[in-house]
Amino acid sequence: MMTKQEIKSEVEKMIAAPSCCPELKAEGEAYLKAAGTSGERAAAESLIREMKEDVTSIDDLIAFAGSEEGKQVFGADGAAKMTEDAKAAKSHGEKYCICPACAAGGRLLDHEADLLK
Repeated sequence: MMTKQEIKSEVEKMIAAPSCCPELKAEGEAYLKAAGTSGERAAAESLIREMKEDVTSIDDLIAFAGSEEGKQVFGADGAAKMTEDAKAAKSHGEKYCICPACAAGGRLLDHEADLLK
């Protein structure tokens, strides 16, 4: 179970991450503004929908990092390192991409019910 303060902290980490896409950042900011108001649940539902679209699974990260597009984004050495790091994270039970935005978003998705309380 996550407390409201823990949820707020994870949302703040997620939207502060350079890897957070603009759409997810906007939904996170909207949620933070609505927290503690009558609009909190609707903002939480919208944030959850956006996180489900944007938070990358660890398997998708591994596939992307190992692809030609991943090599273009990360560089050959960076892609190899990202693939290695992602495989290690998966072997330790990680379900989500290891970038700061997805890591925080994944923790929130794992506590989706707490967001809706």
